[in-house]
Amino acid sequence: MIRLIPTPFLLAAVLVLAVAQAPLAQSFDTRAEAAYVLDQTTDTVLLEKNADQPLPPASMSKLMTLYMAFEAIADGRLGVDDVLPVSQHCFEYRGSTMFLDPSDRVRVEDLLRGVVVLSGNDASCVLGEALSPDGTEAGFARMMTARAENLGMMSSTFINSNGWPAAGQRMSMHDLGVLADRLITDFPTFYPLFAEQRYEFDGRAPQNVRNRNPLLGLEIGADGLKTGHTQEAGYGLVGSAKQGDRRVIFAITGLETARARAEEAEKIINWAFRQFAERGVAKAGTRLAEAEVWMGERPFVGLSVKEDLSMLVPLTASRDIEAEVIYNGPVEAPITAGDEIAELVIRLGDLPETRAPLVADEDVARGGFASRLRVAAEVLVAKFLDNEGTGPEEGA
Repeated sequence: MIRLIPTPFLLAAVLVLAVAQAPLAQSFDTRAEAAYVLDQTTDTVLLEKNADQPLPPASMSKLMTLYMAFEAIADGRLGVDDVLPVSQHCFEYRGSTMFLDPSDRVRVEDLLRGVVVLSGNDASCVLGEALSPDGTEAGFARMMTARAENLGMMSSTFINSNGWPAAGQRMSMHDLGVLADRLITDFPTFYPLFAEQRYEFDGRAPQNVRNRNPLLGLEIGADGLKTGHTQEAGYGLVGSAKQGDRRVIFAITGLETARARAEEAEKIINWAFRQFAERGVAKAGTRLAEAEVWMGERPFVGLSVKEDLSMLVPLTASRDIEAEVIYNGPVEAPITAGDEIAELVIRLGDLPETRAPLVADEDVARGGFASRLRVAAEVLVAKFLDNEGTGPEEGA
C-alpha cells in the first residue's frame, strides 16, 4: 500500500507492482508491408507496422460485406433461407467465384458460405445488391464506408463489395483487426463459418471448393478469417487463433507469395502465444493506494480495482512493471464505497499502457464540526507559511 500525496490539480505516484521483474518481449520483425496484431483477451496491441496506412485490401474487404449481412440477419432484414437473384453485374465478376449466372436464385446461407469459404466475388455482390438502398453494388459500397466509420474504422473506403481492384478501395490493417474483433464478438453464431475448410455449391466449381486460409487444419487454434490477393495488394490474411483462454487476431498484407503469407501468419501466431502470457496484477478489493479526502471524517480513503486485473506479460528479458495512480484531489467527502475516483495506469516497455479505474474501498462520511475546524486551521496555516516565504526582497 502506498499513501499518495496529491498536488492541487493532479496526483501521480509510481508503483512497482507485484509482477516485479516482468520480462520485455522480443519484437517481431515481420516481412509484411503492413501488420497489426492484437491479443483480444487482454485488448493488448502486440505489433503495429504501417497499421493505419490505407492499402488495397483485396478480398479481405469481403469481411465488411459479411459483417453487414450478419447484422441484417440479426435485425430481421435478411433471412438465411431467403433466396436472392443474381444480376448481370454480379455475374460478370471474374477471379474467385461461385459460378453463379443470372438465371439463379440463391439461398443466403449458400451465399454466406460462398463468400467465406470460396471467396466468391459474385456471391459478395449478390448480398451487397440485396442490402443496398438503391439496389446497386455502388450504393452498398457507400453503406459499407459509412458503417465502417461508425465502427471506428477510420481508414476504410469501399468502391465495391468484394475487393475487386478499384481506384480508392482501401483499408488499413488496424481497421481489419477492428473488424475481425467485431465479427468474433458480435456474431458468435456465425463465426464458425470461418473455420469451414470445404464447401461445394451445386457441383459447379470443383476447382474452387477449399478455403484458402493456410492456417486451418494446422492444429494451432486457427479458426478464421479471410485471405486476400491481387497484383496490387500482394498476398494478405486476416487471421485469428485461440489457444487455451487466449485469442489472438492479426492482419497482414503485402507478402510476395502465398507461401510467404502462410509462413508469416504461422510465425505471428507462434510468436504471440509463446512470447507472452497473461498474469494477474491486482485482485478486486485489495487496497493499492490511498487518496486524500477533503472535509471527511477520515483524511484518506483506500483505492482498489473493481474487478480482478490482469495484463499480458512478455516472457523474455527482465524489467519492472511500473504504474501510476492518478486522481484529481483531494477528493471531497462524502464518498461511497465503489465510487470511481482514480485511475491506475500500467506501463511495461514498448507495450501500450494498461488502464483501469480505481474505486473507493469504503464509505467516508462528511466530517462533523471538529473535522471541518481542523481542515480550516490547516488551510490557514498553509496560507500563512506561503505568505512568510513571499515577503519583499531586501533592498541594496
